[in-house]
Order: sequence, then C-alpha cells, then structure tokens
Amino acid sequence: MNRARVSIFPLSGALLLPGMELPLHIFEPRYRALIHDAMARDRRIGMIQPRAEGDKAALFDMGCLGHINHIEALEDGRFNIILKGLARFRVIRELDVSTAFRQIEADVEQAPEDEVLAAVERASVELEARRFAEALGYVVDWTAVSRLDDMSLINGIAQVVPFDPAAKQTLLEADNLRERADRIVQLMQIVGRIERNGGGTMQ
Repeated sequence: MNRARVSIFPLSGALLLPGMELPLHIFEPRYRALIHDAMARDRRIGMIQPRAEGDKAALFDMGCLGHINHIEALEDGRFNIILKGLARFRVIRELDVSTAFRQIEADVEQAPEDEVLAAVERASVELEARRFAEALGYVVDWTAVSRLDDMSLINGIAQVVPFDPAAKQTLLEADNLRERADRIVQLMQIVGRIERNGGGTMQ
C-alpha cells in the first residue's frame, strides 16, 4: 500500500478498474478545476462512487486511481477525457480543503498483475454474457470479445453492464479476477431473469 493524497471525482454508476479506460465529459466548474489541477501535477484523479446524492454525500470505501491519457479541451471550458485505470485505493479520511473539488487521504494498492481464468470459468462468463445481451437486446461483436484477454473481458463487462451503483461497487471490491467473474455471472443471471419476467433492469 502507498498512502497518498487523492483528488476525487465522485460519480454514481461510473466504474473504473485497473487497466481499463473510461471516457468522461467534464462540464461542472468544480470538476473543470479538478482537471486543470491534475494536468498541472501528475494527470491523476480518483474515481469513486458516492453512497447518495448531494455535493458532500458519503463515499464508498474503495475507488480507483486513474491517469488522464487523453484530453480534449473544448472552447467553452469543458473537457473530454479518457481516464486509464491504474490501481484501486481505499479511503482513509476526507481532507478539509479549500479547493472546489474534494480530496481524500487514501491507501493506494499496487497495480495488479495479469490474472487468468480457467477455461471453464471463461466459458461460463461468455455464455452468461450472451444470454444477458440477448435478454436486453444488445448487439455484440462476439468475435472481438473472444479475442480479449481475461482481465480485459471481465473488467470491461464490469464497467459497461447496467447494474446499479451498489452492485458495481461489489465488482470493484472483488479481491481477484475469479471473484469478480463469479459476481458478474450472478448479477447477469439476476438481471436476465428480471428482463425475461418483464421487469426493469437493476439500473
């Protein structure tokens, strides 16, 4: 663990995982200030989900540190950025700061090493993903999916599936790739059943 001061972007439903990319449109003045500050320092910001609505809502315990890999500055002061996930962090405490954006003290994990699934585990995820996509009417390039390595597949699904924020948080907090894959399969089965029964999704 590496203790660090982290400037954060609390955003419900937005999940960033190590090794993955997250496109963001930055328009609020406080988060424009966050981007300016990050670009002047180390291009790093922390993505974390709030537990409720409101500017000072309590935060979940874990988020993910990201690096601004790409930035497009628009004429009116907004930004389009692509954030690359570096490592998860655990919140120690929120800091009393004068900046418009919030800052925390956090323990930042080491960047994860590549993990792989057993062939049967990979097949189970792909099968459930196909069922899930069909239930929700998604069009997916399965040939491209089959070429993804295990971490890109599992973490990519975790970021894009329409699960509620609490469910997405459980995916972030999974201790390893196998556990995250298991949770994804369980959640897709639950949502798929809801869809087949004519209900809404968890989102």
